[in-house]
Amino acid sequence: MRTRPLKVALLGCGVVGSEVARIMTTHADDLAARIGAPVELAGVAVRRPSKVREGIDPSLITTDATALVKRGDIDVVVEVIGGIEPARTLITTAFEYGASVVSANKALLAQDGAALHAAAEANDKDLYYEAAVAGAIPLIRPLRESLAGDKVNRVLGIVNGTTNFILDKMDSTGAGYQEALDEATALGYAEADPTADIEGFDAAAKAAILAGIAFHTRVRLDDVYREGMTEVTAADFASAKNMGCTIKLLAICERAEDGASVTARVHPAMIPLTHPLASVRGAYNAVFVESDASGQLMFYGPGAGGSPTASAVLGDLVAVCRNRLSGATGPGESAYAALTVSPMGDVVTRYHISLDVADKPGVLAQVATVFAEHGVSIDTVRQQGKDGEASLVVVTHRASDAALTGTVEALRKLDTVRGVASIMRVEGE
Repeated sequence: MRTRPLKVALLGCGVVGSEVARIMTTHADDLAARIGAPVELAGVAVRRPSKVREGIDPSLITTDATALVKRGDIDVVVEVIGGIEPARTLITTAFEYGASVVSANKALLAQDGAALHAAAEANDKDLYYEAAVAGAIPLIRPLRESLAGDKVNRVLGIVNGTTNFILDKMDSTGAGYQEALDEATALGYAEADPTADIEGFDAAAKAAILAGIAFHTRVRLDDVYREGMTEVTAADFASAKNMGCTIKLLAICERAEDGASVTARVHPAMIPLTHPLASVRGAYNAVFVESDASGQLMFYGPGAGGSPTASAVLGDLVAVCRNRLSGATGPGESAYAALTVSPMGDVVTRYHISLDVADKPGVLAQVATVFAEHGVSIDTVRQQGKDGEASLVVVTHRASDAALTGTVEALRKLDTVRGVASIMRVEGE
């Protein structure tokens, strides 16, 4: 074993960063044995240096992250500060000054992954980011290494624990959205400002990363259709149960049947109770991968939290350190396919539409005519009415999102349609 330690700079020492530092210290001998050389925490960049950080030598603490990555003797920079800047500049500077990078920054990778990969390649360094998607669940490495010889056609998953906890509570207890969100906040699953989670921004960033790796195509955050879950109601869950389904916020990345394009989207959807994702409870994550040769694979586990995310960071750290010792680099960006990223309108799936209509003869015929005029075939219809008001629930066969959008716009113009109460896609069948 080489006796000179590999030096690691840690950018950020919050929930994840402090766990990374702790594991590096408590598992130092095991890490050294697995890598082939000891690893040394050489510096920790933080915003609040006065905060007591148990187990970390105070002399390692600095507020000058730029000076830390510019030292020239750093082998690996671990970036867990998040956000776009200063993380982007610090990562590219680290490459220029001779360090490889391990990051958990999903937002940055989804927005500027191509540029970061290019900077790593230009400096012959590694960029690893297993922790950016689904916490401790091994997912990125299987997609870009284990399945490198296969053709992935679809990635379907629950990649945000906060939203899954909320929807699971609504399903299992009958709680309303706000009540479930309040419980998630009290238990620490939801941030004080949960917008990134409940509006789908977090899941969309992860979808962009997964789609890019799975389809060997550059997919940016702006390419991902995003729809939050704040409009999901108890009535939606009741309808889902009538169909033998539940509701999940899903990230869906899929290749078109002709193989020439891909789509990436995040939105609430009904899925059959028989689908493996339907049984994913609480704050857990799960990702379902479908490919030509390996068929269907499912990856399941805790998708967030200090320890699970730190586990993924340390896994990458071991891999990158091994590469440093051997003088090699691991897989970089694979975007050779350069497939077209199609808009949401091209997506084909089934739909569940709930309408508030007048309770009088001829309404169903009018509604059915609108669906037919837009080329959307109806599978089932359920109607309930009382005192001049009625609800009409329509479940369609597979149709394009563009056709469904046109149908809904036309329905809103009917005098007999008082409102479109809910529109939800039906997936996983």
